[in-house]
Amino acid sequence: MRVAYLTAGAGGMYCGSCMRDNTLAAALIRQKRDVLLIPVYSPIRTDEENVSMDKVVFGGINVFLQQTSGLFGRLPGFVDKLLDHPSLLKLAMKRAGSTSADVAAPYTLSILRGENGAQRREVEKLVGHLRELKPSIVHLPDAFFIGLAGAIRRGLGVPVVCTLTGEDILLEKMPAAFRDEAYAIIREKSREVDGFLSVSRYYTEYAIERFGIDRQKIHVVPLGINLGGPAAPALERSALSPRPFTIGYLARICHEKGLHVLCEAFAMLHARGRACRLVVAGYLGDSDRSYFESVKAELASKELIAHVEFRGEVDRNEKFEMLRSIDVFSAPGPYREAKGIYLIEALSQGVPVVQPAHGSFPELIESTGGGILFEPTDPAELADALSRLMDDVPLRESLGRAGREAVWARHTDDVMAETAWQVFESVANSKFGASG
Repeated sequence: MRVAYLTAGAGGMYCGSCMRDNTLAAALIRQKRDVLLIPVYSPIRTDEENVSMDKVVFGGINVFLQQTSGLFGRLPGFVDKLLDHPSLLKLAMKRAGSTSADVAAPYTLSILRGENGAQRREVEKLVGHLRELKPSIVHLPDAFFIGLAGAIRRGLGVPVVCTLTGEDILLEKMPAAFRDEAYAIIREKSREVDGFLSVSRYYTEYAIERFGIDRQKIHVVPLGINLGGPAAPALERSALSPRPFTIGYLARICHEKGLHVLCEAFAMLHARGRACRLVVAGYLGDSDRSYFESVKAELASKELIAHVEFRGEVDRNEKFEMLRSIDVFSAPGPYREAKGIYLIEALSQGVPVVQPAHGSFPELIESTGGGILFEPTDPAELADALSRLMDDVPLRESLGRAGREAVWARHTDDVMAETAWQVFESVANSKFGASG
């Protein structure tokens, strides 16, 4: 069985969804499965070996131009091909991750309409390319591509699956009229998808309620990470050299991930006379720079900047080095996170986590036993939880060990890949008969 696995690139941004897709595809390939990882929009960016094809389909430049005018749907073939060149797309889409929901809304609706949207030519090109690859099943990156399912099924005669991966973060920011229409289209088009892979139980329930997807079609594939290389066994926290208690944040720098909540709790700890440091790392897009500056200004006003280390964007080596250097991890976002890969990464290094009791966090902490929950968006409760771990070293160590053991047993890339492959086989066999 061959899987044509489409993954949506995010220009120059480290994107949790495409990084997960790459990790999953790499594990499947390592397991001798026939998988082709195909970038959509732009080349993907990952901090591991990139196993995607060097050809981009449904290229972002053509998608943008065809949305602007129907004339761009009739460009000569050589121009069209040039605009889909990976190098040009990588350059042009560098700021794609900073696009606001207001600007993205018309494009989102058009792509959801599939063959009836402005990108009809791109849909036809995509189907033609997939036909050449002769897949047994096609994977769509997320629900925003659900409008392509019908054209792919009719054009190739194979089943289509789609990962549900946190589309709500964009949908809920859209103007009401666009948002309502997007939900309606997803509800309608979901009937043309043969199966869905969900990244958490929480998001499964969200998709059933808001997207109207049949529960029987959804299969939860728990998150997994690659534990090779720099993610090798962690030190016990007590084995670290003496230094102030250190709190770590490693996620995108934006309001949704909650850096401001963590900094409020951090300030409360200092106001209580608790000596501690904060280490912050993560991608910062142009649209979030004013948010980041406001967070830093607030820290400066309380004379705390000297106690905070801002590391910016980090690669894989730097990421795990940072995680091994902290005592506790928190990314206390007000957004109800569908995934939470950063929790699994922290736990893999024996670092306990403190997270808000919403989204996927309760089930991840239940699954791993590696952390503490607190009331969402309440910095005082977060400060209390951090203070508790600061004082109780045995608890900190036991949570870290439990979390690490659980991740290494149940949240590896191999486990994720095996579960996903079972879904692919089940969907392909039940809908279209046995395949090889």
